[in-house]
Parts: sequence; C-alpha cells; structure tokens
Amino acid sequence: MKCIKTVKFKIKIADKSFSDTISIYNKALSYIINAIENEWDIISTLSTEKEQLNYIEKLIHGTKKNKAKYDFDSRFYKFPSYLRRAASSEALGAVKSYHSNLNNYLNKKAQYEAKGKTLRDKPPTLGIIRYSFPVFYKGNMFERTGNNTAKIKVYKNNDWVWHNIKFKTDNLKNRDMTNFKEMNPSLVKSGKKYYLYFTYEKEIKFKNTPLKDRTIISVDLGLTNSAVCSAMKYEGTVIGRLFINQPIEKDRLFHKINKLAKTQRISGNGRKPNIWRKINNIKNQIINDTVHQIIEFAKSYDADVIVFEHLGKLQSKGNYARRTRIKLQFWAKQTIQKKVYDIAHSYGIRVSWINPKNSSALAFDGTGKVVRNNKKDICEFTTGKKYHADLNASYNIGARYFIREILNPLAEKKRLQYQAKVPEIAARSQQTLSTLISLVKAMQSQCGCVA
Repeated sequence: MKCIKTVKFKIKIADKSFSDTISIYNKALSYIINAIENEWDIISTLSTEKEQLNYIEKLIHGTKKNKAKYDFDSRFYKFPSYLRRAASSEALGAVKSYHSNLNNYLNKKAQYEAKGKTLRDKPPTLGIIRYSFPVFYKGNMFERTGNNTAKIKVYKNNDWVWHNIKFKTDNLKNRDMTNFKEMNPSLVKSGKKYYLYFTYEKEIKFKNTPLKDRTIISVDLGLTNSAVCSAMKYEGTVIGRLFINQPIEKDRLFHKINKLAKTQRISGNGRKPNIWRKINNIKNQIINDTVHQIIEFAKSYDADVIVFEHLGKLQSKGNYARRTRIKLQFWAKQTIQKKVYDIAHSYGIRVSWINPKNSSALAFDGTGKVVRNNKKDICEFTTGKKYHADLNASYNIGARYFIREILNPLAEKKRLQYQAKVPEIAARSQQTLSTLISLVKAMQSQCGCVA
C-alpha cells in the first residue's frame, strides 16, 4: 500500500504570471473537456484509459503525421506538452464522471417511470468551466535549484518562460517523512498567496502479526474526556492506559459557544463568522492534540491495530448552546477517526471498528448494566464497584475486536461449541472484557493451547 502525504510550501514573492498560468490552464482544460464530450461516442468505445488519452492527444495536437481535428495548438500557442497531457487526463476524468452520473440518473428515472412515479431529481450537468491547479512535472515544468529555490515554467508575456522562485521550506524529519519520495508539485492559489503543493509517497507494509501476539489500542471517544485509550493483548490483559483531555481548550470552547448563543438571541440567526472562526480554531486544536497522543501511544506499545467504535447518528437536543456542543463533539469524533486512520496507515498500523451498542452501558467484568453519575465520568456496577466510565468502555471495545477476530474464521460447529460454554458471544452487543477472558479459557481447555 502507498502512503501519500501533501506538504505545502509558500512562495515568498508572488508574480502576476502565476495567475495567468492558472487561468490559461483552466481555459485549456475547458476546451479539452468540450472536445472529449463532442467525441465521446468514439472515446467511450476504447477499452483502456491509455488508448483513450492517445486518441484525445491526436484530436487536439497536430504533428507531421497527424492533422488535429481541433485547433488547440493555435489557440494555446506553445502550450507545454506535459501540461497538455495532465489537462487531458483531468478532462477525461471529468467527462467519465459526468456520464457515469448521467447513466445512474437515467436508470433511476426508468425505475420511477416503471412504477408510475415521477423523478424530481435534476439531471447531472457537465461542468465545462473549471478552476483547477496545474501540475508542474519535474524537468519539463519544474527544476530545483536549491533547498528552497527552483525555477518553474509559467505563462508570461504571451509565452511560456522559466521563472525563478523562492519558497519556504519545512523540516520533513519533524513529519516522519525522511523515507518518502517527492513527486511533482502543483501551483495552488489560496486567497492572495501562492503555494507549491508537493506530494510525497512511500510504500507501506502492514504488520501481519499472528492474532495471539497482537497488541491493540482500543479508543473510546468519550463525553468527559476527548479519548481514553487502552493497550490490550489477545487474552484480555490490559498493559497500558491513556487519558486524553484538554480542559483549558474545552473551557474556552464552551465560553465561545455560550457567547455565540447569546449573540444569536440578541441579533437573530445571522452569520457570526468571527465567533465561528475562533470556535473552529479551538476545535481543531483539540482534534490535532488528541490524534497526536493516540498515535504516539500506539507507537510506544508497537501496536498492530487501533480500534474505534462505529459512530452512530447525530442526536442533538436541548437549547442552542447544548445542541452546538453536541454537534461539535460529534464532528470532532468523525475528524479524529479519519485523521488517525490516515496517520496510522503511514506507520503500518491498521484501524478497525466494532459495534458500539452497550459498550459503555455494560460493566467490563460481566456483572451487567452500569449506572452513570450526573457528570457521566464515573459508573457504578451492580456490585457497588465504581469505575471510570470511558475506561470501562475502552476495555469492552478492545474485547469485542478480539472476539470477532477469533470467531470469524471458525466453522459454525466449532463456534456453537464455544457458545455453549460462553453464551455472551452469541450477541455482539452483549460482549464485554469478561466474555473475551472466558472465551480464551474455553479454547485453552478444549485444545490445551492458546489459539
């Protein structure tokens, strides 16, 4: 598997030619999209993408042996060949996507008409006018002249010329990207600033540790803590715990949300961009810190898998401030899982999800349902024992992962034999840490060894 990361470097001194280059690239892209759409009946019959791109090249680019059907060369004089091929590839993808969506729409419309109904969805449209950013292929469009200097080919004074640039550099060692291969950059405009977006690739091999030797990190994205992590072994032994929380940032976040609610009451439902900007900045800080700590915890235990709960549907009730807090928390959980997924793969760590039902409601020792206090941070078992609620949930999350991995490859007859000894494995929503421990003991007693 390839791990891909993108790093942006700000160009120190912008030039008007950058804007002209992006503009003419998008005009060329629109022209090629229009040409492909006109010839789609023929292009769509070609079997491979390589054949399609070769046919498009002949349509728009003339040579001694080929007379182009479209006057692309005269309209875009001296347009670089590598940039033309990049535009052709992007244009082909846009037209393919449009026709795929159109076919889905027509099929759906036919199904509705067969039932005597009318489809109210609007048909898809092909966007001819685009706003994309050109890729600068090394050697042809981009050449490094130093660690933070380079020359790029841009459209200037009605010609394509080399232009020297300086850009801010970044220490890739801090991003754990020392063994990554640098790919071709893109010229990107953001606001009034220009950046070089470099893509870095690295071949990643996932760990294939046998199940009995695996170490997992079970993560509960809780209500009171940002996350509670448990490092767990196959037989249910918990070898490490981590509580992640940002009390200062959360206090600031809730203060801003209350301020937003007050402003809404006074001035109505108009946009409050300044307050929302501060809220989003604090939220992003909490997310990034949480993700960083989860990854570092997994690395410290040389974990093979990070396990999350599947996130359910968003349910927000209460006043405006409470609903906003619930929404932000839900969105933050989604982003945390996505970022951990991306970063963990770059270290060869897999990410898995389990059924979340009752993971927090059941005691990890198998004594039944728990009762939470008003702050939701402490739960009380039926035996009177009090325990951290999110830590209890993290135990059950890790146990459900191992139970699933143990049972999935088993034959139905074997599974029923274990189910007779450990009835809780029949329903995933009833599985706890004690279920895993009982299952492992049952397997040891039956075969005399750990599976």
